[in-house]
Amino acid sequence: MKSKLKVVLCWHMHQPYYREGPNGTFHLPWVYLHGIKDYTDMAKHLENHPEMATVVNFSPVLLEQLDQYVEELKNYQASESHKTNPLSDPLLSVLAGTAEIPGKLEQKKRLFEDCKRCYAPRMIEPYPAFDQLMKSMEDTFSQIEDSNSENKEFSLESLEDQKFHDLVVWYHLAWLGHSLKGSKQVTALFEKGKNYSQDDRKQLITIIYEALSGIIPRYRALADSGQIELSLTPYAHPIVPLLNKFENMKCSSPEAPMPNCDDYPNGVSRSEWHMEKGIQSFQHHFGKKPEGVWLSEGGVSEDAIEMLDKFDISWTASGEQVWRNTCHLNQMDSEEIHNKKALFKPYQYKDHGTQLYFRDDGLSDFIGFEYSHWNADDAAQNFVENLQNIADFVGDDADQQVVSVILDGENAWEYYHDNGYYFLDALYQQMSQCEEIEVTTFAKASESVTATKVDRICAGSWVYGSFTTWIGQEDKNRAWEYLVAAKKDCDEVVAAGNLSKDEILELDDQLAICEGSDWFWWFGDYNSSGSVNDFDELYRIQLKKLYTLIDKVPPEHLDHPISVGGGDAENSGTMRRNA
Repeated sequence: MKSKLKVVLCWHMHQPYYREGPNGTFHLPWVYLHGIKDYTDMAKHLENHPEMATVVNFSPVLLEQLDQYVEELKNYQASESHKTNPLSDPLLSVLAGTAEIPGKLEQKKRLFEDCKRCYAPRMIEPYPAFDQLMKSMEDTFSQIEDSNSENKEFSLESLEDQKFHDLVVWYHLAWLGHSLKGSKQVTALFEKGKNYSQDDRKQLITIIYEALSGIIPRYRALADSGQIELSLTPYAHPIVPLLNKFENMKCSSPEAPMPNCDDYPNGVSRSEWHMEKGIQSFQHHFGKKPEGVWLSEGGVSEDAIEMLDKFDISWTASGEQVWRNTCHLNQMDSEEIHNKKALFKPYQYKDHGTQLYFRDDGLSDFIGFEYSHWNADDAAQNFVENLQNIADFVGDDADQQVVSVILDGENAWEYYHDNGYYFLDALYQQMSQCEEIEVTTFAKASESVTATKVDRICAGSWVYGSFTTWIGQEDKNRAWEYLVAAKKDCDEVVAAGNLSKDEILELDDQLAICEGSDWFWWFGDYNSSGSVNDFDELYRIQLKKLYTLIDKVPPEHLDHPISVGGGDAENSGTMRRNA
């Protein structure tokens, strides 16, 4: 019997910490919006295909924000009046009625702009009532901007509250996953089209609450059944190699400028803190310790692998270019690098027990960027044919080869028809039925596949094999310099013994938020100015919060933008193409 090629499909689920401190306002709604659209749909696909194995990776900072939304919505549902339990998310508050439709023109325009934040060809234009409402309101705002003060007042009156109630309802309906849109309640809301009442909006809030509250239990049940493997990213999604030492950027980017400051203070201990806190969160949510860790952005280095081994982690993974750089560093067979045969196996750094897998960039990017333009069945068939070709190429020892397909599990689907529903349905069916491949998980593959030992790892990430997405450019380096300065100030106050144990714990959590990778991802001129402004402002707010916790006046430079953007990155900048 011909041996089967092992294939691991790994979905990474992550959102940064959007809240201002532990109990403040959510500045961006992406946790709950991706919750009702992507995390629900992705669970449903797996439930519909019990023979399909995958790895699903969660960042703890995402899990904890989901908990916060669920808790607030639970209290809202239990309240007798929708006014008595305000919500921390401004957009969700307008839908729920815990916040009024704003009265000022600037605030109305901001609410309107907020409800445009999606891929219109898939999420606005397919719904005539929503599309017409958006165009009508766009015209009204344009008339107001072009008119004199007397006509402005008249035009403003035409923006009555009901239009905004309808707008917010439609925006949330558009964000519902395909698996939620088929219910009778949701269908009725779609068919109504306009003049949504408070009861309609409360019904939609109930749908959102039930969807969000089911996410973590559904994935836990899938893991408990043995169908999927759940893995972990360190707590607040830091780039561990850069926390450890900036020098880790040099193997892949020797010419890139480093921040004009010392290494991040006590960076290794902070990396271990993120691991410890992340494992605690994972155990709380899923009832066991993870076997594998997807280091944030696939960022690996020799010291990061040593840390994972210390925590008894059996596997991690990174990008194809990191593999290429590592192969060259270890002077491996050039032919196997060229034909990629050596890509399809785990690696072991010296005698450390953590195995290292590398993604196939081409296959991963097909799903992330290309197949959204294809017919769903054709795309799934093409993907499986590529896997069959690899199985034929590696030959008789296919069962000792592992093809790793790793990508963002949430941001690609709004570019697909029907949130990728028909593509993923066809993909899971065809993959699980293909006789040449075995869909599996990294933990299971590690039990039977022999790892190749290497003496060196060229540090890098799954994006271009380097860390240039987070460091090595003026704006990104400036953000690191601000963080290093803040950390030094925090360390001085802690060393002086001026904080209580509880205050130190709160400071650690706030430091973790500031150490997250997403702030640095968005800085630079290739991302849109709107997205850069959102993350720039929130990053500086989080840094200011650090200074508040140590009773120091924030430095004046935190009042000024770090970066302005101005580019037009593919897929709104949420993902990076490698192949």
